[in-house]
Amino acid sequence: MARPTAISASAASGHGPVAVLMLAAAALTLLGLAIMFSASVTAHSNAQYFIHRQLIWVCVALAAMVVVWQVPLDWLRSLAWVLGGLALASLVLVLIPGIGLEINGSRRWLDLGPMRVQPSEFAKLALIFCLAHYCGLNQNAIGEFWKGFVLPCAGIGVVFVLLMLEPDYGTAVLTAGLGVLLLFLAGARLIYLVPSGVAGLGLFTIAVMANPVRQARILAFLDPETSRSDAGYQLYQAKLAFGVGGTTGVGLGNGSQQFAYLPEAHTDFIFAIVGEELGLVAALGVVILYATVLVAGVLHLRRAPTLFHYLLLAGCLLLLSLQSLINLGVVTGCLPTKGIALPFISYGGSNLVLMGMILGLVLNSHRTWSSPVLRERRRTLREVSV
Repeated sequence: MARPTAISASAASGHGPVAVLMLAAAALTLLGLAIMFSASVTAHSNAQYFIHRQLIWVCVALAAMVVVWQVPLDWLRSLAWVLGGLALASLVLVLIPGIGLEINGSRRWLDLGPMRVQPSEFAKLALIFCLAHYCGLNQNAIGEFWKGFVLPCAGIGVVFVLLMLEPDYGTAVLTAGLGVLLLFLAGARLIYLVPSGVAGLGLFTIAVMANPVRQARILAFLDPETSRSDAGYQLYQAKLAFGVGGTTGVGLGNGSQQFAYLPEAHTDFIFAIVGEELGLVAALGVVILYATVLVAGVLHLRRAPTLFHYLLLAGCLLLLSLQSLINLGVVTGCLPTKGIALPFISYGGSNLVLMGMILGLVLNSHRTWSSPVLRERRRTLREVSV
């Protein structure tokens, strides 16, 4: 995902990459709905409870996609700092007793009556907006120590600390990593990013090892067999699901892991149900669909006319891809257990609406970059570069 210079406007125009990306996202969403009923059959007294609510959230996500698609991108950019301020305020609100909803020892949700919202999901997109806007304004100074490293990293650090206080270690690391990658793509110097990244990773490791729950998850990941009755139970059951499913699966609705064996089968570990009921073929198909979204997005990204547009879409693609990769890695035992939703497939409204907004930005960018003014700008920049 090479950073575009002023001349690296597009080689690939047209609707192709965007159409492929949207079709792949639609296929993932439909798969999520198809597997939802089976995965949630024992999670509620009404077996159709979660599928009905997920359908409602799909409609909300579609509405969010259309709104973001139609709003002028430059107007959205003008709200970058407002979005950032709202994101920080919501992350503070969830930490306040009586306002933030505490579940299983974590404060990650705001209770809005008929729905629960997870502000950390939208904070990731707000951070992308702010970093893209900031780097676009300071493009000539992005290699400097203060403007190109200290100030943007301070913003990333504030979000990171608030997420750690919830606590949501996985989202905190994902968000910080996403921010650092965007700074790298913008042109920040590795001599600043690498040492600080190593130091931050070291401090995070100390924080994890000082927390008994997180430490147990790490040890369970390293040796799931010996901890399969406690900290490694989820991972062990997920592996059993893949083993039972084999190549073609036991059939949609015929799986047994959701019957109280695999916790969170309809949310973070829904990929294990895909593996059990639809088999290795479908599981590989899911991976291919996520890879298709990334490749199509990168092809579309080559048309970005400015650094802001490039970083905004690159951040969205990285967020979607990294979150998918982490979830797939956790469920298959390649990464320590962490509750991160599988985009488009897992049950849950906040992440689904976030994905709808990301798709809206993709469609918005396609419309904006195809405008006659930006086409002329790209042509002029190419001529200047020759």
